[in-house]
Amino acid sequence: MERRRVRVTGTVQGVGFRPFVYREATSLGLTGYVRNDSAGVVIEVQGEAGQVAELCRRLVEDAPPLARVDTVGTTEIPPARKEDAFVIATSDGHGAPDAPVSVDSATCADCLAEVDDPTDRRHGYAFTNCTNCGPRYTIVLSVPYDRPATTMAGFVMCAACQREYDDPGDRRFHAQPNACPTCGPQLAYDGSTEDALARAAAAIDHGKILALKGLGGYHLAVDAENPEAVAELRRRKHRDDKPFALMVPDLAAAHRLVHLDSPGEAALTSHRRPIVLAPRRAEATLSPKVAPGLPELGVMLPYTPMHHLLMARLARPLVLTSGNLSDDPIAHADDDAVARLGPMVDGILSHDRAIHIRCDDSVVRSTLGATQVLRRSRGFVPEPMALPFTGRRQVLAVGAELKNTVSVAKGATVIASQHIGDLEHLAAYQAFVQATEHLCRLHGITPDVVAHDLHPEYLSTKFATEANRAMLGIQHHHAHVASCLVDHGRVTPVLGVAFDGHGWGPDGTLWGGEFLVADFAGYERVGHLATVALPGGSKAIREPWRMAVAWAHRAGGEQLASDVGGRFDDRTGALLALLDAPSTLRTSSMGRLFDAAAALIGGRARVTYEGQAAIELEGLADAIRPSAADRYPVDQRWEDGCLVVDPSPVIAAIESAETGPAAKAAAFHQSIGLATAEAAAALARARGLDTVVLTGGVFQNARLTRIVAAALADVGLEVLVHRTVPPNDGGISIGQAAIAAFGA
Repeated sequence: MERRRVRVTGTVQGVGFRPFVYREATSLGLTGYVRNDSAGVVIEVQGEAGQVAELCRRLVEDAPPLARVDTVGTTEIPPARKEDAFVIATSDGHGAPDAPVSVDSATCADCLAEVDDPTDRRHGYAFTNCTNCGPRYTIVLSVPYDRPATTMAGFVMCAACQREYDDPGDRRFHAQPNACPTCGPQLAYDGSTEDALARAAAAIDHGKILALKGLGGYHLAVDAENPEAVAELRRRKHRDDKPFALMVPDLAAAHRLVHLDSPGEAALTSHRRPIVLAPRRAEATLSPKVAPGLPELGVMLPYTPMHHLLMARLARPLVLTSGNLSDDPIAHADDDAVARLGPMVDGILSHDRAIHIRCDDSVVRSTLGATQVLRRSRGFVPEPMALPFTGRRQVLAVGAELKNTVSVAKGATVIASQHIGDLEHLAAYQAFVQATEHLCRLHGITPDVVAHDLHPEYLSTKFATEANRAMLGIQHHHAHVASCLVDHGRVTPVLGVAFDGHGWGPDGTLWGGEFLVADFAGYERVGHLATVALPGGSKAIREPWRMAVAWAHRAGGEQLASDVGGRFDDRTGALLALLDAPSTLRTSSMGRLFDAAAALIGGRARVTYEGQAAIELEGLADAIRPSAADRYPVDQRWEDGCLVVDPSPVIAAIESAETGPAAKAAAFHQSIGLATAEAAAALARARGLDTVVLTGGVFQNARLTRIVAAALADVGLEVLVHRTVPPNDGGISIGQAAIAAFGA
């Protein structure tokens, strides 16, 4: 006979872990208790030594589906004199918070069966959930995770729900959001609960635009097969070209719209329910304005009972896009939704369960045989990620300006916030401040240091300067490489290839086409893309024709630059004067090179959303197999100890080639991809490295990634690409946090 105190850490609150422990301990004839506390789950268990050991084994090997057990530590303590049973004890809220909160999870099959069963008391109920599914992070106010610490606190369970909650044999045993039509949240359409869902479905059926309140915020919904309705949504939302996401009723409907491989299908049907980007089918019957000019569609499946019920009524694809004006954060508070979305929509399907933390849909795509997260939000956040070392200090990392996230590091874990957005917009900055405070409070972080980007004008950097904490500036592309090292649990130095739009370089230029020897301790710039002027600064980002002129000037001088500019804009003369002006910033950005190529090949003079030019260029190249693509020359030379990759000959070849746009786009990808691989291989060999990291927003380009990865693998190098950490600026805060935590 023995008694042990067992400490379990990991994602063990809000996932049915205490009921699981109760059932297992009872089945083994053990006595004692299990309780939540601020650090996880504590168990005191008494019985025969073999049975106690068996319980500890089951805690790891048989844990509930949504649980993630990190550690199980046991300490022998004196046996209790008298104990008749094993119980779930009241949670202990003392101590600093250190227990991960579970992610919001899509409705499980058991709950959906009840929703669809006319004889079940939850038939048609839009808020059905159990210990295996439903809202978690978006409704949690604090830990330990109990109903009073969620936005369900105001809903008192009816007798039937309370019996389920108290019954160890029921899957709703201690399910904190448990509810039913009698006692739980209710849907309302334009303020009325009468036939709310039916009225919303009828409105969409008649071409109306609706706002729908989901798990992490409001969406705007419209019939995706109705061209007039989709066009009107674009007009009201002020979103000219950026693609809309789609919700489809089921997997079969998704297959009718896109080509899904095994990783894509697995992600689509997982409990995370992200938006999955996949190649569109030619026969897909959708409004052309859903994703104008793009070869991919973003599709997702219903992830709440409300979505499930709505899609069952409509039985066709819906546009389901974030409830906001372009670039604002998603609306999640009811008053804000009415104020901001009311003028944009014809009706609002809402409910009375508050959303505490806004959380956009996550976005993934299948790359190199596995999924890659492009936007890490609902379903992934706030799941901790393991650091490949134990940090020396608590860190708050405030990320970059675009696609902002914030992260905290503590011990051997880093926890990132949901996608926040672009901080140049006031509402997004306010959401950033809220997310920072919530993340620190939820995880008991009092940061020893605030890690930030080097760019002095980023609002995240300015926030760090006002935080009254020690500060650590981290170079943008070093953070990119570090984030991929976290993704793969590596600590040894690698050759990092960091391609993106731009990041502040210590030399006063805007970097963006970088080859770095890097680890968590530091980095060395060993190569980069040739630099050109960024004429007009931020205007050059919105107007790719400016970069076409800059690169044409480098490739062929003033005459070629003038010829190129004359095709786009009558301000070319003034622009040429900026190219050599001392005040004009210079950049090594690969993202801006892609913009230049998109202007030269596809005529894309201006963009309405970030990455538009490069996305369209990739789509244009899809018509040509890589094996059939031409290759243009790329110069490589050494300058001041760095290998400089100069694609000027590519620009000249694009202008002189007599092939069509698709062939030129394919040749551009092939040329840049192979030149990148050759430069990376040469630098890795010179430094005795065997691993290359591909990171930065440019490597969201699947075609480029495949070309570079295949060429590097052919010469025996290991290639690491992002998987659960976004390669774009959404991963910057994770890299910042890891670098800062590693430091002395």
